Amino acid sequence: MRGYVAARWRGVLARAGAVGVLLLAAFLGLTPTGCHLSRAAYEEAKILARRQPIQRLVARDATPPALRAKLALVLEARQFAIDSLQLRAEESFTTFSQLDRDTLVLVVSAAYRDRLERKSWWFPVVGNFPYKGFFDFGEARRTADMLETDGFDVTVGASSAFSTLGWFNDPLVSTTVKADSVTLVNTVLHELLHTTFFAKGQVSFNESFASFVGGRGAEHFFRARGDSVLQRRAQADWHDDRLMGAFWERTAQEIDSVFTRLPDSASAARIAARDAVYVRARRRLVDSIGPQLRTYPAGWVERVPLNNAVLLARRVYAERLDRFDSVYAASGGNIREAITRVIRAHKDSVARRDR
Repeated sequence: MRGYVAARWRGVLARAGAVGVLLLAAFLGLTPTGCHLSRAAYEEAKILARRQPIQRLVARDATPPALRAKLALVLEARQFAIDSLQLRAEESFTTFSQLDRDTLVLVVSAAYRDRLERKSWWFPVVGNFPYKGFFDFGEARRTADMLETDGFDVTVGASSAFSTLGWFNDPLVSTTVKADSVTLVNTVLHELLHTTFFAKGQVSFNESFASFVGGRGAEHFFRARGDSVLQRRAQADWHDDRLMGAFWERTAQEIDSVFTRLPDSASAARIAARDAVYVRARRRLVDSIGPQLRTYPAGWVERVPLNNAVLLARRVYAERLDRFDSVYAASGGNIREAITRVIRAHKDSVARRDR
């Protein structure tokens, strides 16, 4: 009897599994989200299949000299993060994948025009995300056009990296290595901070903290390396990050203020009021902020779009950067001590809140 019951359940589970596979296949093949995920899975599979150990590539004579130098820099920055910053590296930045195109993925972000709120997309397993990445660039632009037609503010930007959020050992990709040396080191330190500490549900804190570690950490890396030229470039980058972070914060506060004064039902009035804020912000950006920027290309302050989608996307990586720098100053300019203090303070605040 027991064997019969077990066999019966195996049959039920087998049929359930078959139905599940058929439903998954239908979802992936017939729904827009399914097709999007299928393309992402295909592209990620190609990236993973091309992984090669960075150490081996650096040691190989056949590796192009420019690529070998960049890969060696990545390994050096990784070791600096471990030894000097006490960050956890695990398997990050140990493999490399050469891609067959210059842009890895286009990221589409959207926001409501009459409130500072992002549009989100739902994906199986991981849930809602405030952006959507596209390996199909035509699909990205069509999606952006449809969102604009539907009345959203939209921004589309290229991303040089693609993460599986810990599901796989993501390699360093050739689109990331294209960056200049300071940006490359900044990226390594930024990502290794995420590996070391990630506050659940606090995207802006996590990304802004990582921006601080990448920016200040790159400065310390090149100082330790004895490269004063790139050290000054890293300092200039961080100066600009802080300056623009303050600009985005002030603009967000001004827009939030006009939205607060107007009822939710007055959508047209809210949009007109925020447009007036953006006009003033552009003037401030061109007349006051632009002359202080050290590393941005000429004309950027006139060209950069100003809308809710751009504002919210930029703020994620630059929220209250001054507070991290204040901890850095209180730590006597010791970046490792500043990282420890920020993490400890955040854990203490969470513990107090949960009591």
